[in-house]
Amino acid sequence: MKHRKNGTTTFGKRKAHRKSMLYNMAAQLIIHNRIETTHRRAKEVQKISDRLITVGKNDSIHSRRQAFKILTNRDLVKKLFDDIAPKYKNRNGGYTRVIKIGHRRGDAAPISILEYVEEAEKN
Repeated sequence: MKHRKNGTTTFGKRKAHRKSMLYNMAAQLIIHNRIETTHRRAKEVQKISDRLITVGKNDSIHSRRQAFKILTNRDLVKKLFDDIAPKYKNRNGGYTRVIKIGHRRGDAAPISILEYVEEAEKN
């Protein structure tokens, strides 16, 4: 039965590999501001990256350590807390968007773009 199974896709990988893949994709989203991947992976990375921005809005040592646990790179943590999270200080969620762009040629997997929602600067 399908009870309480929302959002937990295994992608045919063990837990450690799946976690590593999703965290790496979240880091790549911070570096490039947009990534192109399968739709299901984009939806899973969206959860992680939105949580990272929420953590990044509270600039404390504990928050930086929580972000470092996922990103494992000090430069990315610095970029998250200094550049990305302050743009969304007045927004209560929905920091990323998933846009379907079609199907992959080889296996017809649905492909999507995951990108940050551009927040207009209100100063």
